[in-house]
Order: sequence, then structure tokens, then C-alpha cells
Amino acid sequence: PPGYPTMPGYPAGPPQAGWPGYPAHPMPGAAYPVAAGPGAYAGWFPGIDPQDPLVNPPHAGIGPWFARCWGALRRGWRQLLPIVLLTQVPPAMVIGVLTLVLSPDGQMATAPDGSPVLPEDFWAQTLGFYGAILFAGLIFGALQAMGWAAGTWVIARQAAGQPAGLGAAFRYGLSRALGLWGWTIVVSLLVTLGACFCLLPGLYAALALALFGPVYLFERRDPVGRSWRMFHSRFGMVLGRVALVVAALVVSTLLDVVLSGISGALFGLEPMGAVGTAIGAVTLTVLSAVVAAPAYLAQQVGLVVTYAEQRAQEGPVTAAQLAAELG
Repeated sequence: PPGYPTMPGYPAGPPQAGWPGYPAHPMPGAAYPVAAGPGAYAGWFPGIDPQDPLVNPPHAGIGPWFARCWGALRRGWRQLLPIVLLTQVPPAMVIGVLTLVLSPDGQMATAPDGSPVLPEDFWAQTLGFYGAILFAGLIFGALQAMGWAAGTWVIARQAAGQPAGLGAAFRYGLSRALGLWGWTIVVSLLVTLGACFCLLPGLYAALALALFGPVYLFERRDPVGRSWRMFHSRFGMVLGRVALVVAALVVSTLLDVVLSGISGALFGLEPMGAVGTAIGAVTLTVLSAVVAAPAYLAQQVGLVVTYAEQRAQEGPVTAAQLAAELG
């Protein structure tokens, strides 16, 4: 402050990087103190490009993250939309129709003593219903995994300025489908196990392991452990990004609930009993699956951009480097 001289031996002004006692390393949460120059940008790690179309630089904030998500959608929607419609929407359609056909029906009865009685064959119908849904989920999981891999390939290649044709994307997705499908089953079991103890542990596990897919595709090692460590090393940042992705899925779920309510009001609780009501209920179920396509797109793009941002927190990385890592 004015009127207070500096101590002998210490130059006036704030400490500068490189002075004795002040190493050229950033304080926690601060920008990396390097000068602008070839391959560097003032305030960031050397090698970080603030204009990279995929990688959000450290400390850039949520606005540039949104901009990179939008840029990925704008560049790749012609490839990403068919991938979603062919790999994510059909499983949702099939499971929705199976729910209409196989969901347990019948009304609760009342015993002579006034206690409720389950409908006849209730447990057999319930086990058959959940068994069919589980089997369909396992079978279509490989198709969905192929779609996630293909979409990730398109996003990374286009950000790097490389060609990303639809056929090549599906070929890449097919080459990674089984591995990603296997890790999806592992993560699903972990989330289900957490939900069995209480809903919150299951939700926490789902958030903490949300990046396992990009980790597997880009690094192909320890996707569960790496996703868990990324989440906890930058808890607020990753939680905020993943929560935005989840918000898109919640909106899609609410739309599905609205369409289900409309279906119930128009065609009754047991629509498969007549041809007319069955056709109407199935049509609304298919429409519900198609309406969910934008949420799948948001999930795909949001998680890939979030993963790229976390890689930049660990050291310099570019879209071209990430595209090369996919193989």
C-alpha cells in the first residue's frame, strides 16, 4: 500500500514466477503461468490451444464447454443422428413394446378377511416380464455400444478436421462394440448394487462412472478406475458437466411419462386386448423412442467433451491427439 516501503532485498510489486522462493508452478485453481508463444497460450499449459474445437482449456469455464458441445453437434449431426436412430432408438422401441405386451396385468383382489390378494399368476408374469426386458437389454446392449463408439469416433475425427464417413464410423463402432458392451455390463452391475443398498449410492455410482465409455475408447485401460478418479479429483467440475447431461435425459424421461399418460388415457391400461388400441399404443411407444433421440445426442456429445476437458486438466492434449488415440 502507499506509504509502506518494501523490505530490503525484495523487489517491489507482486511476486513473479521464477523469482527465488516462487517456483513457476500454478497455485491450486490458478492458471498455469507461462508466456504466450509458439505452441503456448498465456495462462495455460504449453501446448494448449484455446481455440481447439473439442478440448476445453483448463479454467475456461462452462460457456466454452457449451460452445464445444454445440460445435460438435453442428459439425456432426448428419452422421450422429443416423447413428442414434439406428443404434439407440430401436432398443428403446423394442423394450417399450415388450413392456406393453408382457407387463403384469390384473387387479388386486380382496380376501374374505379383507387382506389384499395378488392376481393369479402374478409372480410368473412378473418374472417373465423382467426376464424378457433383461434379455433384450443384454442383446441390444452390443448394438448400443457400437453406436456410442461410432459417435465418439465421428466427434473426435471431425474436431480434428479429418474425414468421418458414416460407413467408416460403423466399422469402427463394430470393432469396439464387444469391449464397450462388456464394460457397460460391469458398470450397470455396480450401479444396480449401489441402488440395492439405497437409491443415493446407486445414483452416486452412476455419476462417478459416467465417463467410463470415453475412457475405454480413448485409453482402453481401467475405465472404471479412471472414471472414478477423474470424478473425484475435480469433483465439482465433473459433477456439474455430468449433471447437465443427466438433465437432458431427465427431460426425455418426462416426455416419455407424458406420452405414456396420453397412451393410458386414450387406449386404457391394457391396450393390447384389442387391435385398434394395440396399434395406437404401439405407435405412441415408437414415437416416444424417437423423441428421445435428441437426449441420446446430448449424452454422447456432452460426455465426450467432458472427457476431453478432463484430459486437458492433466496435461496438454488436442483434438488431433484424441482422434489418433481412438485408432
